[in-house]
Amino acid sequence: MEITKLWKPQDLFVIKSPMQSLRLVLIVFAVVCGIYILSMCINQSSYYLLQAKSLSIHAINRHNCQYPIFQEDDFHYLHFPKPQTFSREECACNPVRFFAILSMQRSGSGWFETLLNSHINVSSNGEIFGAKTRRTNASIILDIMDNVFNLDWISSSSKNECSAAIGFKWMLNQGALEYHEEIVDYFNRRGVSAIFLFRRNLLRRLISLLANSYDKDAKPLNGTHKSHTHSPYEAEVLAKYKPVVNMSLLIPNLRHAERKANRTLECFKSTRHILLYYEDIVQNRTKLADVQEFLGLPQRELTSGQVKIHNGPLSQQIENWDEVQKKLMGTPYETFLKED
Repeated sequence: MEITKLWKPQDLFVIKSPMQSLRLVLIVFAVVCGIYILSMCINQSSYYLLQAKSLSIHAINRHNCQYPIFQEDDFHYLHFPKPQTFSREECACNPVRFFAILSMQRSGSGWFETLLNSHINVSSNGEIFGAKTRRTNASIILDIMDNVFNLDWISSSSKNECSAAIGFKWMLNQGALEYHEEIVDYFNRRGVSAIFLFRRNLLRRLISLLANSYDKDAKPLNGTHKSHTHSPYEAEVLAKYKPVVNMSLLIPNLRHAERKANRTLECFKSTRHILLYYEDIVQNRTKLADVQEFLGLPQRELTSGQVKIHNGPLSQQIENWDEVQKKLMGTPYETFLKED
């Protein structure tokens, strides 16, 4: 006869040896570590998949185009505009970089822009904010920049070729500093590169300003005002005028230009930018190669049809040279007297 074993509460607990307990702890630890490592691998895979997808939107599969390999830092500055006024058609696969030349009047920016526009793949649209109605507030300024960078701003510099860089020239007194916070945010958000162009010799810039102001009124070239000349004859006619410098305003004017340039560099320091000086470009044309590299352009020889107006020593260009020399001697601006 079989005897049924009665169940007891203590049967729930099984007493194991110390070795068995240690083995159980190790197994549990291994399982937890395995789960953690697996979750990390899944997260990493998701991250790289998202990265790859993001890059493909910007470069690899855009318009089903094939591209060379770009540096990761470049992707934010590569654009594929879809203009409303025309179709890019065969140019749709060409990435475009956006830029703005920030400068001051009579700093060589007009000459520099003609050099850039001699490149078959560059369109720089001049001083688009020269008209006051285009810079009455930040909103209007940003809308106009959208229009330019979408290739819907038509100007004489517009190219029929596939553009690789689109931009414009911007004088600092045309709203660039007044609305610098909104503009810097726009540059960083839209991937716009800044090209700063200044003059080292601010005295030469001042003489150019005074001569240009005289030409606006006198118009010695057949009653026509010309800020830039395109023949030796025109340059010779305009260079005949020697301005008289106001001694009470000389140093304040030089100081004001110096501070404005420094303030610009400070305000726009968070942007992607390059700093150029007019004198460096004149004396060393390899600087133009640096600019083309900065804009991601194929290297070309850049040319300009403009002719420099003021040449030679300053002593031959200023009517009251002795007074100017005496005023600047012993000041931080004394070097401007000696630099050619």
